[in-house]
Amino acid sequence: MSEHAPVPGQDVTPVRAAPDAVRLLRFGAVTRNAHRIHYDAEFARSEGLDGPVVMAQLHGCLFHRAAAEFAGGDPAAVRAVGWRNRAPACAGDRLTVTGTVREVGPDEIVLDLEERRGDGTVCCRGHAVVARRP
Repeated sequence: MSEHAPVPGQDVTPVRAAPDAVRLLRFGAVTRNAHRIHYDAEFARSEGLDGPVVMAQLHGCLFHRAAAEFAGGDPAAVRAVGWRNRAPACAGDRLTVTGTVREVGPDEIVLDLEERRGDGTVCCRGHAVVARRP
């Protein structure tokens, strides 16, 4: 959070990522997600996709990162993250999470978050709740 009190409508600092095939493979291993659409380009294309797709949980991690950075870099301040996938993102796509403060309460702040591909397509929309620092 900035040194000033957050206010509704305030922007969240964007978080950018461009997960490549290696990151998708490693993330799938860590999360035990062995579905071939996440690491096998030929298989993903046979399923009608442009290439290996980013896992839903990785989108959630990017939302969490945006919320943690808003909370001064404190991941423990993130109380909740929720999102809905809207469109796939593939290995190599440049992803940007942006957002605004929706609500400021006495103990927590609610953020509206959105993730877009480099071409402007919305991949995810959701929210995060962060603890308000004294």
